[in-house]
Amino acid sequence: MAKYIIPEIKDRELHRIVTTTIIYKKTKGAYTYLITKRSPTKKVHPNKWTVPGGGLEVHDYIHTKPSTVGAPQWYGALNNSLVREIHEEVGLKIGKPEFLVDITFIRPDGIPVIIFSYFAKFISGNVKLDDDAVDFKWVTLKEAKKYDLIDGIWGEIRDVEKIVKKRK
Repeated sequence: MAKYIIPEIKDRELHRIVTTTIIYKKTKGAYTYLITKRSPTKKVHPNKWTVPGGGLEVHDYIHTKPSTVGAPQWYGALNNSLVREIHEEVGLKIGKPEFLVDITFIRPDGIPVIIFSYFAKFISGNVKLDDDAVDFKWVTLKEAKKYDLIDGIWGEIRDVEKIVKKRK
């Protein structure tokens, strides 16, 4: 069994919150999935292949009307962040995101991260990458195995394929 080195945690109460989205479409009878190659300048997993995503930011909700009276609360901030990140990172329109799984890890700089992984059907658009990624591919589940994916991503794509195939 592998030995894990856990970085020193900066603050046990604070977490970076991230969403990722496995975007899929059916092409010539097979499902394909969008993967992107992370920039070599990224703090975590530089040059690895992954799926689009990014962090929740305060501006994803702070400039909208709170959903409650009194102490402000906002509903839908995570969804707003997900939609914004997909638009910024790959420029695509997607269907309604569905929750797949949550993942936690601690970055090398000691910041705990919670990832909410979703999947969504491709609706329209042409992939336009921002500075977070340097390449992209639409791949089948089998083809995805050939890429240097972040650990766990291939399993998530496999799980999405099982779900969408059942829906035929």
